[in-house]
Amino acid sequence: MTTNTEWDPSQPILEITNLSISFFTRLREIPAVMDFSCTVMAGEAMGLVGESGCGKSTVALAVMRDLGKNGRIVAGSIKFKGRDLTHMGEEELRKIRGSEIAMIYQEPMASLNPAMTVGAQLAEVPMIHEGMSKSDAWKLARQIVADVRLPDPDRIVDAYPHQLSGGQQQRIVIAMALMSKPALLILDEPTTALDVTVEAGIVDLVKELGKKYGTSMLFISHNLGLVLDVCNRLCVMYSGEAVETGNVGEVFDKMRHPYTQALFRSIPLPTADKNSRPLVAIPGNFPLPHERPNGCNFGPRCDYFEAGRCDAGEVRMGDTGGDRHASRCVKFAEIDWDAPLVAVKKQEKTPVGDVVLKMEDLRKYYEVSGSSLFGGGAQKVVKANETLSFEAREGETLAIVGESGCGKSTFAKVLMGLETATSGKIFLYNQDIQDTPIEKRAVDTVSSVQMVFQNPFDTLNPSMTVGRQVIRALEIFGEGADDAARHARMLELLDLVKLPREFADRMPRQLSGGQKQRVGIARAFAGDAKIVVADEPVSALDVSVQAAVTDLLMEIQRKNRTTLLFISHDLSIVRYLSDRVMVMYLGHVVELGTTDQVFSPPYHPYTEALLSAVPIADTKVIKKRIVLDGDIPSAMNPPPGCPFQTRCRWKSQVPDGLCEREVPPVRHLATGHQIKCHLSDAVLAEMEPVITMKET
Repeated sequence: MTTNTEWDPSQPILEITNLSISFFTRLREIPAVMDFSCTVMAGEAMGLVGESGCGKSTVALAVMRDLGKNGRIVAGSIKFKGRDLTHMGEEELRKIRGSEIAMIYQEPMASLNPAMTVGAQLAEVPMIHEGMSKSDAWKLARQIVADVRLPDPDRIVDAYPHQLSGGQQQRIVIAMALMSKPALLILDEPTTALDVTVEAGIVDLVKELGKKYGTSMLFISHNLGLVLDVCNRLCVMYSGEAVETGNVGEVFDKMRHPYTQALFRSIPLPTADKNSRPLVAIPGNFPLPHERPNGCNFGPRCDYFEAGRCDAGEVRMGDTGGDRHASRCVKFAEIDWDAPLVAVKKQEKTPVGDVVLKMEDLRKYYEVSGSSLFGGGAQKVVKANETLSFEAREGETLAIVGESGCGKSTFAKVLMGLETATSGKIFLYNQDIQDTPIEKRAVDTVSSVQMVFQNPFDTLNPSMTVGRQVIRALEIFGEGADDAARHARMLELLDLVKLPREFADRMPRQLSGGQKQRVGIARAFAGDAKIVVADEPVSALDVSVQAAVTDLLMEIQRKNRTTLLFISHDLSIVRYLSDRVMVMYLGHVVELGTTDQVFSPPYHPYTEALLSAVPIADTKVIKKRIVLDGDIPSAMNPPPGCPFQTRCRWKSQVPDGLCEREVPPVRHLATGHQIKCHLSDAVLAEMEPVITMKET
């Protein structure tokens, strides 16, 4: 066996060969990963992408040799610097874990000890792995905190994790992983829980630190745009297998596996349009590990499937002739990959009707005591929504976008009657409902405004069948003359959301995430809802399922002329779905206009930064990079003047410190387009597009 000193840097730093991993239960062996191979060279960043359950995280945990009691490597090898990790004892693994191979997990608080200061947790790493003295370890901790671009490193090292924002916590976890300057860094969905602006900063940081320390990376993500930003190479996984691997640019532009092609067709790139170029959802469902088909795992969902050939036997990876580019498809050399997509039925744009919802100068403040835990201290006010004014019309999709804490969900709660506003007016069909909590609203008012929530797993009763949950909503809304009528209506609603009628007898645990979200949508439309508030309805779903659910929402909207208020931080899906966009920041509406107006200059400076932060999975897109400094201020202590002035790169263009003194007035730039900004017309006119396409 070779030692570290004998490793040749021209050889792979990580070489996984024919790896198979199974989990053993009392009932059966569940094969999670099969025949997986992947090579990472020194200084390379390898992206691992695929839908939930495809085995990405299992591969990462296998490299760390952390598969738990039930997980076992049943075949293959994992070589790190030429040494096979699968044959190492615990003592040897302890020396490598954390010092030479480090892992960053999706949820930063799961990796931090809430009872220790940040500095103490960071200093622990070199003290344990390298025997460094306490004083030197603390100096290194402070240096690394500065390296990950956190403000005021002296304050941060003395802080506890709960005193930091989510973005700051993730930077600390990255700092901890880098304390011993590992040769290999594994990142498992490191930005999923973060806002898109914070994500942009973390991505830049990871790339910069990778170059600075020469660290190789295994970057796990379901976001193809992020992988394009971060990685040199890519491995696409499906149902426990690697189905395509190669150089990132080559896989994006010259894909050679039907699943990779299907993934790209289901994500909202800038060229997609919900009416003229709708997304194409992948048909069927992801196979369960013990129900995989014969031959190609993707066969039952593949447009190019050929019986007797694709399901004849095991399919191996084949060289496509590119830069270490391989595909697990028996037909990749025969398929016309440049053939245009079979024309999808174009849809007519939903005609927009009269105003159904109107908000005028809505404010929502919360009073909290200085020490809410013990009831002491002076009262403080959280200004969640400030002077919110807008209209929504019948049949239109209005998107509400912004970072966490900007007031999107608070506004939704006020509209639903779960909270009452501090001041202002809410008109639903010209009826003022602002002061009426949900328990005092008429049944027809409640049924006409419904909500689809972010997490489909939390919104269904686990002890009720799907059919019973929909019928319960019909009973509450007074729909149907008797049980038979309500049962028939429930089946119609399952048809509406494209679920088989036999699902009425299933329990929620028997459904996938996308299927659960469809039940949530069916329930929302049980009372013939006229306005649906969709609060991040697809962010918890895989991209292929997202396409199906968004298409479903659009189809129901066309049929029922529903007004859809679509709350999201994902500007790619917003661009695809919405007719108008409302951008919120710290409780204020900073920009409002049609989708074309908001996505084209002139922008509000915050909108400009949001657009530049969105990862786009298209090599033909040129994007201006604007990374916001600092975190979103507290709504309990907002900055004076313009709420965005503490992070605005255009502030120097406004004379006399006006941005720091006065809240900007609402300005109308064009019909229906308004922004809240002090910038002059001349400066706004000079703004350049954030997103442009390369000329072909």
